[in-house]
Amino acid sequence: MPYEKITRTDEEWKSILTPEQFRVTRKAGTEIPFSGKYYGHKEKGTYRCAGCGNPLFSSSAKYDSG
Repeated sequence: MPYEKITRTDEEWKSILTPEQFRVTRKAGTEIPFSGKYYGHKEKGTYRCAGCGNPLFSSSAKYDSG
């Protein structure tokens, strides 16, 4: 499903996102391996973009790692 592109300045993104979210989503950073809010997360639901809130994928599409 196509979504409208969201255009914001870095300052606007910084006011919306946490410093880590900004680094990862806007500056091509990466998270520390095996860490973060969703590491080992098993709850059912829809994962959404931190910047715009659009749905990215459903938990039913996640690989079941046990």
